[in-house]
Amino acid sequence: MIDLNQIPRPTSKQTPAADAKTVFQGQIFSVQQWQQQQFDGSFTTFERLSRPDTVGIVAVTEDHRIVLTQQEQPSMQPFLSLVGGIIDPNETAFQTAQRELSEEAGATAKSWQYWFGVQPLTKIDWALYLFIARGCRIEQQQQLDPGEKIKLWPVAYQEFLTIIFEPNFRDHQVTLKIAQLLQSGKELELRRQILGE
Repeated sequence: MIDLNQIPRPTSKQTPAADAKTVFQGQIFSVQQWQQQQFDGSFTTFERLSRPDTVGIVAVTEDHRIVLTQQEQPSMQPFLSLVGGIIDPNETAFQTAQRELSEEAGATAKSWQYWFGVQPLTKIDWALYLFIARGCRIEQQQQLDPGEKIKLWPVAYQEFLTIIFEPNFRDHQVTLKIAQLLQSGKELELRRQILGE
């Protein structure tokens, strides 16, 4: 079993040259540029964005409901998502998952499992870590950031499998993972992975 505080970071799909330079540093994103040799021997400028890594949590309650969130954030359309957020400096992905479950849902979990990790985009160095938290129980008030409005939405397992295909469900990598398992006839395995049954 994997040590939850020693999860390896998913590898970026694009490797910049050793002499890549950071040409812009924003609050969230940075831009790197480098000269990349082409197949004909010529060179051209390549770019890659970097941003802080994030976590998502499939939060399963003691009565086997999955806690989704209905969220509003400034300048964004309302969306549905898992509980989750940005990994702070000096935090592991697992520590962030525990913190985000507490802050966004006011909840703790009896058990945790690392589900999968991915770098979803080629031109952005950004790792996404997905956890399954079982036996979740709300024990305190939410502690939301000023730019968050989050309503908790516990749903039954079968309803969850429908909601993830809605256009405003933001955790596309979860939708993709579940679609792949369902397409390959692994519905029982998926149910065991999520609910622990």
